[in-house]
Order: sequence, then structure tokens, then C-alpha cells
Amino acid sequence: MNTGQPIFTQMMETIHPQQFARCVTRYGGEYKMQSFSCWDQFLCMGFGQLTYRESLRDTVDCLCARPDLLYHLGFRGAIRRSTLADANENRDWRIYATLAQQLIRRARRLYADEPLATELDATVYALDSTTIDLCLSVFPWARFRRTKAAIKLHTLLDLRGPIPTFVYISDGKLHDVNALDEVPIEPGSFYVMDRGYLDFARLYVLHQQGGFFVIRAKNSLRYNRLHSLPVNASTGVRSDQIITLTVFYSRQGYPERLRRVRFFDAETDRFFVYLTNNFALSALTIALLYKSRWQVELFFKWIKQHLRIKSFFGTSANAVKTQVWIAICVYVLVAILKKQLDLPGSLHKILQILSVNAFEKVALQELLTQTMPQFQDDDNHNQLMLF
Repeated sequence: MNTGQPIFTQMMETIHPQQFARCVTRYGGEYKMQSFSCWDQFLCMGFGQLTYRESLRDTVDCLCARPDLLYHLGFRGAIRRSTLADANENRDWRIYATLAQQLIRRARRLYADEPLATELDATVYALDSTTIDLCLSVFPWARFRRTKAAIKLHTLLDLRGPIPTFVYISDGKLHDVNALDEVPIEPGSFYVMDRGYLDFARLYVLHQQGGFFVIRAKNSLRYNRLHSLPVNASTGVRSDQIITLTVFYSRQGYPERLRRVRFFDAETDRFFVYLTNNFALSALTIALLYKSRWQVELFFKWIKQHLRIKSFFGTSANAVKTQVWIAICVYVLVAILKKQLDLPGSLHKILQILSVNAFEKVALQELLTQTMPQFQDDDNHNQLMLF
């Protein structure tokens, strides 16, 4: 059935015009620039993400190759490389960050009933960061080392989905533990982190705000054991202890009791030690929660492989953040479509189908529901999978 609208247009109609307009108005995105709107900019950059374009020129040339479809794609201004470059340099990146947060809230409602690795009613987040290397001579504002530039994406991932609920973009020099100061804390939720975030003063702030943390302990941890809880060694749990810290500054940072769980992972033949401020869950559940943290690593690898966040179309901090946030918008839009249409395939397959059919005038649901079953037996289990 020909709907009269290209696939790309149908996908972007997931965003309500008034929702986008409020983001633009909030940050004055179209002040003294009416010929090329923020929506035109978003469509150009979103098209580049969806169809794997390599540069601004590549994106503009691809769009201008179909001038008969530009109006139907939603464009109202003339598309020029220089105009798009100026918009990326000058328009506030927070417009698209706010839009992404609104889409994230919508996606989280859709995925609220997704199962976790363990039976738990609370929300579980995984916190981690990934570094994106840049050229120092091109991005001097992102100095990382003496001869190297980089940015970091500090991401809080809701493991029901997984959906990125919080993203903080910094230069490469910012240590991971400092990102804890920016993370919003929800009382009753679990925050799973690796030992790069081990700062007892910051963890105590999280504890006082009503959150629970599960973090891997460092080998240098010094503590006093108050008492031990019974464990079932057949599950892999070797010890479950209630402890207090003994080092002066550590005890000042976290003056209350902690729980220390030692776990043997038979798959990797390694021992792991976890710290948590939750005393109600079983020790095995604590270990399984930390094991589910690997989803955030898969998320980083997925977006680096399938979205354009490793090579940037602009050189300023504003242009880089704009591109990253629009990439997140595209990721969340695809996740929303997957849930709304109840598609069985992976996000990568959906993205591939959308990318090669962006100009096709066929119903979006018809395209995805009829195409996806053809790929169900072609899974390469060595590939990274999300959802």
C-alpha cells in the first residue's frame, strides 16, 4: 500500500510537532534564522544517522539527489552544506538533548515491563563511560593527553530495554568517578557500576538519597568484618559479610555498614568481590545484578558500530554534542518503533531495513512486519545484540 509518505517521514512523525517546537522555543533555536529551521537541521542530521552518511557533504548530496521528495520528507528550507554546518556550529545543542530526554521518557514507559536478569521490581541502572578519540589539531577544546583529544560519554542505562536515561558529554580528562556528581538519583533504584566509580564519599551521598548501589571492590580494600551471613556455595557465592571500613578517609566518606559479597564465576574461572548498601536481596541476586552491567558495554559498542558518533560533521563542541544527541534520538526512535510494532528482530536489523528504504513510499508497519521474518534464520550469534 502506498501511503504517499516516504519511510523516513513516517519514522519522524513519531515526534509530535508541538513537542519539538517547545524544545526550540526554550533555547531560542530559530532566533534570526528562519530560512533553515531547526526541524530541517534535525531531519538532515537524522537522515545522515539513519542512512550511514559519512559527512555533511555526503548527507546533503544524497538528499539533493531526490529533490522531488524533499517536501514530502518534511523539508521546508533549501538544503545547503554551508547552511547545515552553520546550524550545527551555532544552534544550541540542548534543543536536541531535551528532545532526546522526552523520547527517552516515552521509550521507558513502553519498556517498563521488560524482564531483568533477576526477578526484581525496582529499576536497575548501569553506569559507565566510553571514550571517543579525536584529532587534537582539529578538536583543540577536547584535549585529553599531550598529543591526543577525546570526549567521554557518561551514560546511565536503564537495563529494562536497554534505554539510555542519562548522558553526560565531557572531555576525555574527566575521571569517571566525577560523573557521579551529575547522575540523578531515584530513591529505591539500583545503580550498578564498575570499580572506576569507587569513591566512598560519593557513594554515601547516593545512599543518603535513597538509592542502592552494587559496585565491584578494589583489591586494596581494607575493612573489619562484623559478621557473616550463610551462603550456598553451589550458587557460586563464597562469602556474604557485613563490614565497616577501616581506612581513615574511607571511613569518613562512608561511616555506615556495607555488605561485601564474594562470588566465583565458573564461566570465566574468576573471583569477584562486590560492595552494596542493600542488605535485603540475596547474595546471588547481587552478583547477577553486577553481571547484567555488561549491557551498557554492548550499548556503547552498538552505537559506535551502527551510528555516526566516531567521526563528526563539525569541529566545535556545540556541533559534536548536537550530532551525539541526534544520534541518541535516532536510536530511541528505532527502539520505540520496535516496541510499538511488536517486531521480533534486533535493532540492527530494523535500522538496516529503514536505511535502505528511506525514500520508499510504503506503510512503515507493512515494510517492517513483512521484511523482518525473512531475516529470522540468518542471525550471526557473534554479532552484538540489543533487545
